[in-house]
Amino acid sequence: MDAHEMLEKVKSGEVSVEEAEQYFRREPFEELGYAKLDTHRKLRSGFPEVIFCSGKDTEHLLHIYQKLYEEEGEVFGTRATEEQFELLRKTLPELEYDPISRIMKIEKKEKDHVGRIAVCTAGTADIPVAEEAAQTAEYFGSRVERIYDVGVSGIHRLMSRLDVIQRANCVVAVAGMEGALASVMGGLVDKPVIAVPTSVGYGANFHGLSALLTMINSCANGIAVVNIDNGYGAGYIATQINRLGERI
Repeated sequence: MDAHEMLEKVKSGEVSVEEAEQYFRREPFEELGYAKLDTHRKLRSGFPEVIFCSGKDTEHLLHIYQKLYEEEGEVFGTRATEEQFELLRKTLPELEYDPISRIMKIEKKEKDHVGRIAVCTAGTADIPVAEEAAQTAEYFGSRVERIYDVGVSGIHRLMSRLDVIQRANCVVAVAGMEGALASVMGGLVDKPVIAVPTSVGYGANFHGLSALLTMINSCANGIAVVNIDNGYGAGYIATQINRLGERI
């Protein structure tokens, strides 16, 4: 439960003033020994804590999911494995897993999605990173348009969807190889472009470094670059921009 929900319950009489006072007096994190869960993050930043699942002990991961689900009524994790999902869903049957994005979540139903973010990929191989971005933005309440496989080797494909892309409050451009898609987008839209280099490519791609350097050195304006394969970071920033766009 977040602060707004608690205050609404006080207003409606479901929760007493004393109970609300006790709720707000809690420490701004929950100590688990192996983790300190930032239970006040949504209050401070507008976004609840998200779990990076890779490398975590399964028992630790389960308890973290349980605590955050108890706190927020939903929970979201990135870079999860099939094995982690199979083990956690024995205790959390509501858990969902997408093997493409590797997102593992329990999400509230009938969530409102506002604004518009365009998530675009250069190729089909970039979709796992793009889906991490798209599903992150959707979880945080953004409406997402997916425009996949519109890279520069067939620029006419991009032009066929340009009207959709230009209507968005923000564009996420996901590309491996040489990473040229972000520069093309920057020259076609009047909204911020978040460039996501991916590790897709052959040897001299250097696991995404060539795309990263291309995007950082772009001569097009209005482009910001996140780390290699960081779809989550792109989806988060895109949601912040989208929220600002809806307030104007």
